[in-house]
Amino acid sequence: MSNLNLRKWQSLAIKKCLSWFINNNGSKHFIINAAPGAGKTICASVIANELLAKKEIDRVVVIAPRTEVVRQWASEYQTVTGRHMSKITGADQGIESYGVDLCSTWSAITNLQVEFQKVCNSIRTLVICDEHHHAAVKAAWGDGADSAFDNAKYSLILTGTPMRSDGNETIWLAFDDKGKINQPDDGMFTLSYGEAVELGYCRPVTFHRHEGKFTVRCDGGPGIKVSGNSTPDIPNQLKNVRGLKQAVDFYKLACTPKYMEDEVTPDLNSYQATMLKYGIEKLNDQRLTLPNAGGLVIAPNIEMAEYMSDILEKLDGEKPTLVHSNLSNSEQRIAAFRNTTKKWIVSVAMVSEGVDIKRLRILVYLPNARTELAFRQSIGRVVRTMGNHDMSRAYVVMPILDTLEKYAHRVEREMKSHFIKGNKKPSVKICPICENNCQLSDKNCSSCGHEFPCPKPQIIECQKCHAVNPLSNKTCHSCGENLHTEFQIHLRDAYRDGAISIGMRLSEEDIKLSKKLNPSLEKDILSSGSDVLISMWSRIPEEAKGKFINMIKHKEY
Repeated sequence: MSNLNLRKWQSLAIKKCLSWFINNNGSKHFIINAAPGAGKTICASVIANELLAKKEIDRVVVIAPRTEVVRQWASEYQTVTGRHMSKITGADQGIESYGVDLCSTWSAITNLQVEFQKVCNSIRTLVICDEHHHAAVKAAWGDGADSAFDNAKYSLILTGTPMRSDGNETIWLAFDDKGKINQPDDGMFTLSYGEAVELGYCRPVTFHRHEGKFTVRCDGGPGIKVSGNSTPDIPNQLKNVRGLKQAVDFYKLACTPKYMEDEVTPDLNSYQATMLKYGIEKLNDQRLTLPNAGGLVIAPNIEMAEYMSDILEKLDGEKPTLVHSNLSNSEQRIAAFRNTTKKWIVSVAMVSEGVDIKRLRILVYLPNARTELAFRQSIGRVVRTMGNHDMSRAYVVMPILDTLEKYAHRVEREMKSHFIKGNKKPSVKICPICENNCQLSDKNCSSCGHEFPCPKPQIIECQKCHAVNPLSNKTCHSCGENLHTEFQIHLRDAYRDGAISIGMRLSEEDIKLSKKLNPSLEKDILSSGSDVLISMWSRIPEEAKGKFINMIKHKEY
C-alpha cells in the first residue's frame, strides 16, 4: 500500500469512511458514489486494508455484478493488500472454513445465504457491495444479500449510478420522498463525473448524434418516411395496417440489419455501417496519440452483434473480438482483448458495468436497454484514463433519439464548458514501439524505424449517382446530392418476419401481443434479481417477446 499513488478524492474518501466506521455508533453502512472509472476498486481495497491493519475486521467479502468483474476485484485487491481473495460460486460449500477473503457475483449470493451468514456470525466481516443498484428491496438479489450479510460488521457500498431505472429502493439505504438517497453527509462520499473530468481522473466525452432518414418501401404502395427527429409519416391508406406503427419506429429500424440481395452479405451502406464508419474514423484519430486505443460496440441482440462484427471486419480489415452469451468463452475473450492492441470488441451487454478495459476510447452505442443507468454505465467503459500523459477523449456514436439525447445533455451539463468540445485532429502521432513523436505524414518512425499502419479510408457511396466520397463529405463531389441522409429498407424487413436472432417467424398478431405483454412483464423481470432471466429477456427482440411467452405457456418447443 505504501507504493500506491492515491488520487486526492480517494484519500479523502478513505479518511471519511474510516472515521464513519470507527467513530460512528449508528449506521454501519458507508456509501462511495463516484463516477465509473474514477478508481473505486482501489479506494475500497485500501479501506479494507486499513480496517484489517487496525484490527477492526478479520475478513473481507466482495460482491460484484459479473464473473469478469469478480476476477478484476481479486487481482486488484491482492495488489493493494497482498492478501489472496478466493472467487466463490453458487456451488461452493463450507466457505466459512476457507480462511481467506472472498468474492462472488450478486447472483451466486442467492444460493449462499446460509454460508455467508456463518461467515458473518463467526468472524468480523467487511462486505463491499460493488454496483449496489442491483440490490433492490424485495427482489432476489437484494433479499439474498440482506439475509446473507445482516450480521456483517461493516458494509461499504460502491456505486457510480445509485438510482435504479425502475425506481425501486435498494437495501440498507434510506430514501427521501423524492426517491433520492437520504444518507447523512458524514456517511457518504460523492465524486460526480464532471468533477472526475475536471480533476483528470476520467476523460471528457463527446457525443456524435447519428441521424438516419429511412424510407420504408412497400410493394405497390407509397414509401414511409422515418426520421429520428420526427414521427413516421404514414400514408392514410396504410394507417389501418396492424402493427405498422411499431414496425416503422425509428429506433427499431436502427436496430434492424440490412443485407444485400443474397440476404447474407451485410450492406456496407446501411445505417449501422455508417455509424461504424464514424467510429472507425474517430478510433484511427485516437490511435495516433494512444496507439493501443480500442473501440466498443454495444449491440441490441446477438444477430446484430454478429452483423456489426462482420461490417467492422469488412470496413477496417481486422476481425473484431465478439462476445455474447451464446459463446462459452466470452469472459476469456474479454480478458484477451484487454491485453492486446486489437481495435474493436463487439458485445451484447457483456462489456458493461464494472468491466475495466482502460484503453477503450470509442463507443458505438446501439443497445437493447435504453435506461439512463445503462447509458451512464456504458459511457463509463470509455472514459477511463491511461495516466497523466493521456490527452485523449471518449467519443460516443449513438442514434438521434430523444431519450438518448436527454441522457447525453445531462452528462454534458456535468462537465464544464471548456470540456464540451469536439475532438481535434492530433498534430503528431506517437510511435507504439519507442513512444517517439512523429509527423502525421511519416510512414516510418524517425527514431526506431517502426512502420506505421495505413488505416483504410472510410467512404460513403452516393445513392443517386453511386460515386464514392470521403466520409467527411456532406454532399457528393460528383452530382452534389446530399449524403448521410436516407436509407432504404423494405417493409418486410421492418416487420422482421423470421426474427433471425432467435429463429422465430412472427405474425402481426405476435407483434401486437408483444406490445401488450412488455409493459406488464418488463418491470417484474428487471426487478427479479436473476441475472439469467434478465440476460435471457434482454436478448429477445422486442417484437418477439409475446411469441416467446406464448411458446412457454403452450410448450411449443
